[in-house]
Amino acid sequence: MTHVENKFENVKNKVVGKTKEAVGKTTGNEETELRGKLQSKKADLKDKFNETKEKIAGKINDKLDEKDQDKR
Repeated sequence: MTHVENKFENVKNKVVGKTKEAVGKTTGNEETELRGKLQSKKADLKDKFNETKEKIAGKINDKLDEKDQDKR
């Protein structure tokens, strides 16, 4: 899955999760509310994971670029 697809999927899951949570609160259905909260939190965690992964990849690329410049 591409970066854009991941972002889109996470946004979708956040919106659906928040909607489920609101429906659960409105109807008094605790299970639906909880499922919504979990779906939303899962999307948040995936976002943080992807951000961390990008930062690490950036640092690795920076180090590799430094090594390439040192060889010249």
